[in-house]
Amino acid sequence: MYSLKSKISISYFFTKILNKISINSKTCNIIMKNKFSNKKKALILQPNFPLASFNKLNCQDAFKIKQKQKGYLLKGLFECETGNYHTFCPISCVAWLYQKIEDSFFLVIGTKTCGYFLQNALGVMIFAEPRYAMAELEESDISAQLNDYKELKRLCLEIKRDVNPSVIVWIGTCTTEIIKMDLEGMAPRLEAEISLPIVVARANGLDYAFTQGEDTVLSAMVKNMDNILQENNSSKKSDSLVLFGSVPSTVATQLSLELQKEGITVSGWLPSQRYLDLPRLKKNTLVCGINPFLSRTATTLMRRTKCTLICAPFPIGPDGTRVWIEKICLAFGISPSINNLTGKTKLQERESFIFSGLEDYLKLIRGKSVFFMGDNLLEISLARFLTRCGMIVYEIGIPYLDKRFQAAELALLEQTCKEMNVPMPRIVEKPDNYYQIQRIRELQPDLTITGMAHANPLEARGITTKWSVEFTFAQIHGFTNTREILELVTRPLRKNANI
Repeated sequence: MYSLKSKISISYFFTKILNKISINSKTCNIIMKNKFSNKKKALILQPNFPLASFNKLNCQDAFKIKQKQKGYLLKGLFECETGNYHTFCPISCVAWLYQKIEDSFFLVIGTKTCGYFLQNALGVMIFAEPRYAMAELEESDISAQLNDYKELKRLCLEIKRDVNPSVIVWIGTCTTEIIKMDLEGMAPRLEAEISLPIVVARANGLDYAFTQGEDTVLSAMVKNMDNILQENNSSKKSDSLVLFGSVPSTVATQLSLELQKEGITVSGWLPSQRYLDLPRLKKNTLVCGINPFLSRTATTLMRRTKCTLICAPFPIGPDGTRVWIEKICLAFGISPSINNLTGKTKLQERESFIFSGLEDYLKLIRGKSVFFMGDNLLEISLARFLTRCGMIVYEIGIPYLDKRFQAAELALLEQTCKEMNVPMPRIVEKPDNYYQIQRIRELQPDLTITGMAHANPLEARGITTKWSVEFTFAQIHGFTNTREILELVTRPLRKNANI
């Protein structure tokens, strides 16, 4: 991560050497350097200046002139602000992980606030017995008057007696982080006493986005897997493929079948439906992620197990799914199947066929504009797909951007923008919501994809919104779930059209 000084140096480098346009979002100063003169022409935009018309006309004309003069390819503006985080707590990952890993039990160790959040976010039927619970810390626990080990042992023995899971996952919260509870030190001792695996995951509010809670849990599982022993120390490449990321079983089956059509067999998923069925990871095992918020898991797989990471876009939308499969085929040295009649690959034909069947949705969003405020780290993948559908993306706000893990996704976004003949959108990391709202007022996008905290205030000001959290819980991966994404995007637009 660059420091502030290095960011300024990079900005100066692009402005001075590459002779590009630099835009300061806070003061709206636009400085353009004349090619035939050493003098700088500065245009100061007042707060009431219509930024939308500037972006649509002047900026694009300036970009075309620059490309003709210098031949430089337009790059997206990467910015980093210092905004507050308005997002769910990462312990919400319990909502989908306890359902995915059927023989697990999640024990959240926190305060009453964590318990209230779980009660509201993870509501269940009265007579159901969910496989998660809350270990509530009281004042005596925080002041170290009680023995944490004895209390946790009592709870784990009770869980083992009542539920008998294959693994217990301790979810650390902000409180356990602040009072420095040694969960990692207590877990191995207790694990040996009760003869039950215990995984410690610190899914606290110090993460950038709530979806990173899953990343923390999967990374902890990799560190605690007993069958990670690197028995194959040879340099020979392993033929096994492991996909990591939590999706419903139906989606996992669909993605596995798509790869099977190209002659590639998926040897396992992380997480699997049963903890005891976790894949065997060996040196040079090929791994590939399906969600953009799993960078910590990818790093752990490469460092701890010496797996080989396939850098690919994520299978969100037909375009992303096609390139995702192509990248995996390339890693195995396999060429995608080709139709001899058309000369295209079957994946390209599949992508074109799916897009042709989406015309009833595409006609509603083609030419419309969208603004991502940033919430769940799915923003770049969704922006790329919506750009391919004909929408204009003004800005991509994202809580955290791992440029190495999302390098292929960023490259596909740039390629999509070139093919659709639209400018690369600005990507703002850790966006400041105050300045974002100012930009939304000026740009007046047709749709704003935002977190729940800002949706109602923006709607009250006449701005059409969509909750970004809905994309997290919807089935959006693979070829067959494309309509689900467009259904979510077009729903508020259709609602406005009917009013």
